[in-house]
Amino acid sequence: MGGDPVLPEGAPDPCHPLIARVDCALLPQGATGLPLPSAGHLLFFADLELGLHGPMRDAVCHVPAGTPAVVRRVETGYGPFEPQDMRTMWHHLSPPMPESFAEARWDAPDDEEYELAEELESAWTHVGGSWPTWTFALGAHPVVLNDDPLLLARDDESETGDAATDTGDWVLLATWRCGEQVRELDSRVVSWMIRRQDLACLRFDRVYGHVDRA
Repeated sequence: MGGDPVLPEGAPDPCHPLIARVDCALLPQGATGLPLPSAGHLLFFADLELGLHGPMRDAVCHVPAGTPAVVRRVETGYGPFEPQDMRTMWHHLSPPMPESFAEARWDAPDDEEYELAEELESAWTHVGGSWPTWTFALGAHPVVLNDDPLLLARDDESETGDAATDTGDWVLLATWRCGEQVRELDSRVVSWMIRRQDLACLRFDRVYGHVDRA
């Protein structure tokens, strides 16, 4: 987490601060349910402007294994954030938030269906247990504060009118909850979304970003 990015020589300077650097080789196969690279590093950057949502071509970078790379010190307006190693991984099914589940499951859900979604959340938590406090997560379901970032990505794509696209193909790639070490960001939550087929093809120039706070 944080620190200065390690980038290939000749790669352009990032426009936004580094949030996380993930060693893909350390991820247990299938742990995230996403077609992530099996080797190399994924670098996550974020424009931290509150309310931002939309395509972010330079938000995620994959550095293949064996690529010569060096630490790059850049000025982005934020950070670099204090570096810290995350050596504990938590593998756990995460239930969707009730409102998001209801809106994805039913067309214009009524009060009874929202209540059923809340009961389902309680049942899922009873079976799987509660998540521990976490800062950065790969995959899972979105943290919904004001808007569901995954639904925003799907809705924005559907408004393009491209009948060939599958709006249900969007997945949550990663989430970052700004912790106490970044007080000036006031507990913001950053989400990175991508279409599953783009992720499989390493098309990280098609990532959709979202920044929110309670």
